[in-house]
Parts: sequence; C-alpha cells; structure tokens
Amino acid sequence: MAGTAVVGLQWGDEAKGKIVDLLTEQHEIVVRYQGGANAGHTVVVAGETYKLSLIPSGILRRNVRCVVTGGVVLNPATILDEIDGLRRRGVFVGDNLMLSDRTHVIFPWHLEEERLIHQRVADGEAIGTTMRGIGPCYRDKVTRSSAIRLGDLYRPSILQRITSIVAEKNALLGLKGGADFKPLDAAAIHRQYQQFAERLKPHVGDTTAFLLDALEQDKAVLFEGAQGALLDVDHGTFPFVTSSNSSGVGISSGSGVPGRYLKRVIGVVKAYSTRVGGGPFPTEQPNDVGEHLRQRGNEYGTVTRRPRRCGWFDAVAVRYTARLSGVDALAVALLDVLSELPEIKVCIAYEIDGRRLTTFPSHVEDLARAAPVYETLPGWRAEISACRRLADLPPEARAYVDRLSQLVGAPVEIVSVGPDREQTMFASDRLIRRA
Repeated sequence: MAGTAVVGLQWGDEAKGKIVDLLTEQHEIVVRYQGGANAGHTVVVAGETYKLSLIPSGILRRNVRCVVTGGVVLNPATILDEIDGLRRRGVFVGDNLMLSDRTHVIFPWHLEEERLIHQRVADGEAIGTTMRGIGPCYRDKVTRSSAIRLGDLYRPSILQRITSIVAEKNALLGLKGGADFKPLDAAAIHRQYQQFAERLKPHVGDTTAFLLDALEQDKAVLFEGAQGALLDVDHGTFPFVTSSNSSGVGISSGSGVPGRYLKRVIGVVKAYSTRVGGGPFPTEQPNDVGEHLRQRGNEYGTVTRRPRRCGWFDAVAVRYTARLSGVDALAVALLDVLSELPEIKVCIAYEIDGRRLTTFPSHVEDLARAAPVYETLPGWRAEISACRRLADLPPEARAYVDRLSQLVGAPVEIVSVGPDREQTMFASDRLIRRA
C-alpha cells in the first residue's frame, strides 16, 4: 500500500480533521508529523463533536493505530488531558496510540518565555502566537543544548538536565521579565514531569522504526498535517508563520519516512479563505461579507477560540501551495457556507506596484502590497447541506467547484457541505468507501 497525506493548503483550519477521519477507513495507521497543541482538528461523528489537538483524528476508529512522531513538540499535560477527555467519552486510548521518544517536550520555561516576549511584533504587527510554548520549544530543539526529548524523561540524568536548564532559563527570563517573572523550581518541575512520564510510558516508543517496518510490510499509512501550507516556516508568509514545516515538504523530515513511500497527497481547502493572527491577507473582507462567513462558518479557533479573519478564495496562494505540497487531488470543505451569497469572488491574480502577477510572492512585504484581481461567479440561494451527491448541487455551486479545480490545477475529488461524516460527497470511490 502507498502512503497518503492530507495537507491544508491555506492558513490552517481547512477541516483537515474531518477528511482524515473519513480517509482513515481505508488506512491502518494515522500519523501526526509536525506542530503541537497550537493546531486543532474538529471531527463530528453522529452529531457528537470531538476536538483534537495532538492526537491524530484516527483515534475515533478503534482498529487504527495513531502515531505522533518526532517532528511534533509535545506538552505532556496537554496530551494527558486529551487522553482523559476521550476516555471519559468512551473512546478507547491504549495500545492504539504511540508517541515518539524523539518528540521534543514543552516545559514551563517555554510557556514563560512566550508569555514574556509575546508583545514582540514583526514589522509593527503581532505574529499571533497561541501562547502554548510551541515556538520556544522548537527554538530549543535547534539550539540543542537546552532541549529535552520525551525519551530523555526515562534516563537517570534527567534531573541534572532539568536543573542545569532551569538555572540558565531563570537567568535569561529574569532579565526579560524583571519583577514580572517568578523563578522556576527545577525540583518541582522534575517531580511533575516524572509523573507525566510514568503515565505516558505505555505509549512511548521508536515511531520511526515502527513506520518504516509498517510501510515495508505494505500497511496503509495516512499522514495528517497540522495547520496549513501558507504557515510553513520555510515556505509560508514568513515571519507570520508557525514554527514547523506545515506544507507537504515537512512530511519526511517530521515522520522519518522517505518520500518514495508517499504516493498520494490530498490538499484540503475551504471554499473561501480564513486566517488567524497577523500577516497579510489580500482577499480579507473586513465587512458584511467577512462577518457572514465568520458566523455561518463558525470561524473561531478550535484551540484558542480567536475569531478568524475571513475573505474570498485566493487561487494564486492555493495554486502555489498545491504545487509546493505535490497535491494530486483537492478536498473542498465548507461549501455550504457560501450558500446565501448572491455572488462569489475568486482571486485569480495580484497587482503589485502596477504589475499583474499570478505567482505567489516570496516576501511578505510584497504580499502586503498585493491588490487582488477578482473573477466574479454567480452564487446560489439554495441550501446544500443535505446534498449527498455532486449531481445534487445547484449548477452554480458545481460550476464554482469546477472553477476552483481549474485555477488550482488539481481535480476536486471530495466536497464537504457540513461537519458530519455524512455531509460529504465524492467524485469517485477511489479515495474512500462510504461508512
């Protein structure tokens, strides 16, 4: 079996969790390979809503193995809360969840560092961190000397490591925070994290070897991306990005799986655009249209509940991320949100300093000056949330989906018109069987 990946092609929040949940039916293993608890997935099953931050969406299917790899940064308290919450709702979490011993651990000093420096801005605008210590943990990972991985918590030297790092962090954070900073207690942190480690121990192992063995045995593996490709630290709208490679190019580095095993990439997009936090957003609609999209689409962060900025679909940006991620097919989500609009616009080009461009700028300053060039399509007044076949969609809705496919350069094979599993339509049965 070939590996399949689901990647968000916008600024995150594209409904990847639902698509992963649906595709999981045909896979034995689901892999989360980057990011942290700053990314949330929402899955609705039989009217029940599940919000997941670190655990792959495949956890809702009992026979699927869920793997969190070394490319993820992990807050033990957060994932334990998530495990406990799922168990309280009757979801089995046991040997079906595996955590990499290579994953880097978020500690209290990461949270404090983010709290004390979150006022920093880039070019006069706040980046918009979720305040969960993700960035500082990735920074320590790169500096190496102050990084601790999950497997390190089971080594005899861990108390000495924590003591040394806390001394260094107390000195640094004391300078940054002054009277606003209370020194960290190394012994207390050690005790707390040893308790976390004991509870997580049954799940911890070498996920790299596990995945390579599974793929060599022809098992079906699904890779679940977090956030969106436009937030990729190397290829997104830097510096208004996340701290990991959230596009398709991050799959191998985050999971340890060579690219030759990845045979299909499904790019997930909303039928419009949203963004959380700072950074340029050419098609943003800070008006009645944007408010309609926000309210109809419930555009508030899964993790943070921050209101999302809303606007028209940006085909220039999505074509870029589709090419970057090697997308074979598209899944268009939340098409029903557009149902009440008399007309719908799609950005097909940018005008920057008098020049018309159809390529995505590599520098955020250029994107900030981009004026969108729109194509206007007719809307549809009919409610489509009950549609179960593409043929059931109003002609205008089907034409809109077809136009997105043309502009992005990939076929649309999945269309979603609501949060539930059943509110999904498929162009063919190649991707998924109906439950």
